[in-house]
Amino acid sequence: MPIHPPTQRSTIAPSEPLAVKQAEAALVEHYPRLVRLAYVVLPPSLGRHRRVLAAHTVVQRALPVTRTAPARTAQVPAQSRRSPEAEQTKAPASAPYVSMRLRVLRTALAYERRPRWWPGRLPVPAALRPTLPVVWGLRLFPRAGGVDELALDRALSEVPGAVRAAFALQLLDGLPEASVRELLAEAGVDDPAGAVRRAARLGRPDRAAAQVLLRSGEFDPCTVQTRPSDLLRRRHRVRAAALAAALCVVAGTLAVAVEKDARDEGPGAGVTVPALDPASLLRTAAEQWADTSRIDFTAWPVRGDRRGDGELLGRALRAWSEPSGNVKVSTTPGTVGVPPAQPPRLLFAGEVDGAAVVLLHDGGVRVVRYAEPLAGGGGAALDFARTDDADVTTGAAVVVSRTGEKARFLLAPWISETTTRDLLAPDTPGRPLEVGPDGITAPVERPAAGGGCDAWPVLQLRSSERIVENHAFLVTDLGDLAPAHLTYTPKPGRGAPARQPREATGPEALLAWARTACSLRALSGSGVRAVNNWAFAEQRLPEGGASAQWLCTRADTWRGPGRVLVQFLQPTASPTAPAAVVADRNDTALCSRFGQHILAGTHWKADSGRWYVLAAGSRAVNRIEATGQVRGTAGGPTLAVRAPRDASVQLTARLREGGTLAAVR
Repeated sequence: MPIHPPTQRSTIAPSEPLAVKQAEAALVEHYPRLVRLAYVVLPPSLGRHRRVLAAHTVVQRALPVTRTAPARTAQVPAQSRRSPEAEQTKAPASAPYVSMRLRVLRTALAYERRPRWWPGRLPVPAALRPTLPVVWGLRLFPRAGGVDELALDRALSEVPGAVRAAFALQLLDGLPEASVRELLAEAGVDDPAGAVRRAARLGRPDRAAAQVLLRSGEFDPCTVQTRPSDLLRRRHRVRAAALAAALCVVAGTLAVAVEKDARDEGPGAGVTVPALDPASLLRTAAEQWADTSRIDFTAWPVRGDRRGDGELLGRALRAWSEPSGNVKVSTTPGTVGVPPAQPPRLLFAGEVDGAAVVLLHDGGVRVVRYAEPLAGGGGAALDFARTDDADVTTGAAVVVSRTGEKARFLLAPWISETTTRDLLAPDTPGRPLEVGPDGITAPVERPAAGGGCDAWPVLQLRSSERIVENHAFLVTDLGDLAPAHLTYTPKPGRGAPARQPREATGPEALLAWARTACSLRALSGSGVRAVNNWAFAEQRLPEGGASAQWLCTRADTWRGPGRVLVQFLQPTASPTAPAAVVADRNDTALCSRFGQHILAGTHWKADSGRWYVLAAGSRAVNRIEATGQVRGTAGGPTLAVRAPRDASVQLTARLREGGTLAAVR
């Protein structure tokens, strides 16, 4: 986008001030850039339709009407010689553009700012918010992007407007952090430095990719799609307005104004009507799962005896779009409850345990469960869960009902065999589980949420040979809609390549999970996708003791970050004696394909009463050193050194390929 030199004053009519004329020229030339900036800064809670209108309104109202000069009067540079690519990255440096950008920022940030005198606990009425233009009969929204664009939009929706502004100024206008802080301060942001720091964490680790996404059609309010509004509802409203006008002109005028304001300001105004139309719901054919290369929720056929109930489906879609006060909404961490931009896929609609249940899938990121009681007049429930990149195992089941201490699951169509077993009874074979014609299981005991841990029920499922995935796997209910997939990585062999995670159905895997199953309680309700037990080391204990095992239990969440528990399994007479948790780390790559080296340690008491410091590392560790109140070294992946019970010890390891490793805590 070229930078033009300022227009000479001699070419302007005397009745038109130079500042206003330059500002108008800057607005026209850089209109798409300014509107995109406003769209990103505006609060996503407006909805896509209202945010498009607001972005254009913000930019068009930024044109000054007074004869004052622009806020910044820096000299306008001559025509730039930079490449077109550089011009797309860097914002124009002309004073009119700089002034217009500041005015746009101030107005866009005002949409999220409440007046200082307004009580903090009360919602801000529409009369105190910036007004929007009215578009009759149409809904406008930018072109839908893919999963990456949706993830970026979701991340932006979770931060304040000042952070979105800092992010956009850096990636869209190419401003350095110092300039962004200065500009935010001029726009009235209370903590510009804090906003810049938080913006620096968005889009990581690939900021260049985030810059490309921010410039995509998903964030371009100048290239929009249109859909009609609700035609029947609009017709009813027109008739009601006409009748009210016939009765009383003044009352009719007020009624139309109130209705228009409610329509423009309502939380569901940004949702396109086709996404709320039960007739537009996507439905997968019954046998498509057996003839596709994408085995996930998009391959689920629609099931349930009420899948043709338009009224039930309409209530579920309206609750998703604009949940009322009697709808209880829950979301797993990292999941947003925004309405669907496109018609979702219907997975199930039927009656389960005294409730009408609807399961929907929005195409790649979320599964949504709507449930309303069949009797009793209680409120409905709306549950959101992340399911992006689901596969044969993580897309194998969804919870459709929880009553008391039991749950029912809707199984994927590729599940050919279903049993249930107890992780704390590793030698007891699985018991067959009844599954109805619609794929709903009989009630299954849920793991205990607190108190004792006497049993840990899991589902053992087998996939159909029709998709060449004929193998058994375990899933467990951790409080989310999608159960977590349990796997096991055996201890490394001598000189053998590193082992890969495998299904936790073999004797060795079941014995390891029998010792660690109760630690899964710490993961309840945290949006866990899969949990792997990695036996990363085996150690011969001092004083002629038997061998102990070191396990790294890694929980991967749907949103990306993982949690690691390092557990020490000392010899015991009981096969279900709980392991000792010696380290707990959140948001880490440890024990994954991106963190394949680990070192951990613990204090241990021998039968003689002597205390030791034990340490063990993964297969690449060839030396361990203990320093602090106790010193010692060992060549190899394990160490044992005499130490007082409460001795402070620092453990480090050397890797075979070079480099050092600190012990995880």
